[in-house]
Amino acid sequence: MKQDKKTTYNTFAVLFYINRQKVKKNGLCPLMGRISINTEVAQFSTKMEVQPDLWDAKAYRLTGKSRTAKETNAKIDRLEEDIRRYYKEILDEQGYITAELVKNAVNGIGLHKRKLLELYREYMEDYAKRIGINRAPGSLKGHKASYKTLQKFVNDCYGLEDIPLKQLDYSFIEKYDNFLRTGMGYSVATVEGYIIKLKTMTRTALAQGTIRYNPFASFIPEKALRRHRHLTMDELQKLMNTPIQDKFLCRMRDLFIFSTFTGISYIDMCNLSMGNVSKDTKGNLWLKFKRQKTKSECVIRLLDIPRRIMEKYEGERIGNKLFNMPCRSALTNNMPKLAKLCGIERRLTYHMARHNFGTLITLSQGVPLETVCQMMGHKNMSTTQIYARLTHQKVDEDIKKLTKRIGSKFQMPEWNKDKENIKNIHYGTRNYYNH
Repeated sequence: MKQDKKTTYNTFAVLFYINRQKVKKNGLCPLMGRISINTEVAQFSTKMEVQPDLWDAKAYRLTGKSRTAKETNAKIDRLEEDIRRYYKEILDEQGYITAELVKNAVNGIGLHKRKLLELYREYMEDYAKRIGINRAPGSLKGHKASYKTLQKFVNDCYGLEDIPLKQLDYSFIEKYDNFLRTGMGYSVATVEGYIIKLKTMTRTALAQGTIRYNPFASFIPEKALRRHRHLTMDELQKLMNTPIQDKFLCRMRDLFIFSTFTGISYIDMCNLSMGNVSKDTKGNLWLKFKRQKTKSECVIRLLDIPRRIMEKYEGERIGNKLFNMPCRSALTNNMPKLAKLCGIERRLTYHMARHNFGTLITLSQGVPLETVCQMMGHKNMSTTQIYARLTHQKVDEDIKKLTKRIGSKFQMPEWNKDKENIKNIHYGTRNYYNH
């Protein structure tokens, strides 16, 4: 007898029998199973065959001490243990039980991972199969780090190896958020990333029906201030004008400048081929390609500087590739050297070139947001608004224009020492001076 969450009782029984009406050519009979819960019965095949003359219908096992009998009985024991475990897990997690649900679990039908870390491992296994297709290796690395932290949280705070998905509630998320900030000492940006990954697990659990409500429905996480890095105009000029004798650093600088004037990311630079280049009737060169990350189409007209860089390295092309790009590790290791050589006193990364394009080259020069969005291959304009921050130079220029436009349109009242005139200065309906 088992008691569920509603304090009602279920009769639960498991038995095995042989189907004597389906004797195989080898003389063996199929072994069947029967699950009974209350008045409901569900039958299933065990995918085993037994000798009918050795079957004990009362003990539900084979008689004798032969090797075959022992191995078959051991399989039946394990199967019965699995059935009883499925019964308990389904009842505990769903609050109700039927013979059909247990049967489906035995047959692997509708059987989903019902624990958090177990589900996360399955998610990462599937993710790994999609690397190089529509997933990146770096993202999987991030999930692995998130999994280890989540595993530590479950172990430290709950004393468990894993936790049922049904226990994912608002309280669990709050505790995890606090654990990341205080227990692990992570930055706001890192916490936000790990919380997003946990949210992915809850969406997966919701989709497969393991949980019935979204525990994130009322949770509002603290979001990190987005600081998309880009060079200042002075720093960009230093980078472009500093003489560089080292051939590799010079080529790396040129590729960085090419990305600065086109907004093309490293991976898309690697993918560019001559097939992405076209010329219009006026002789202008255009790059047209789909971004690997979003599959969005980018259409970029080449300005004079990137055009000259493309021509400079024409003789180094391998096959149909537009550039012979250095590997990412070579860029990462040599970017600090390039920054030091050019007198740039902060960390320089290749991806900053894309931010340079969004700020210094386009928005700061008055290029409309819609045009920048298309050139950068963003799916929506909100991404462009975040990605391409306006520079102080652009804000200053716009304020100067605003000052000229409204300078003569608004005037303050004459300032007199006369008390009565001061009393008459109003802003809206409020008098700021009381005498």
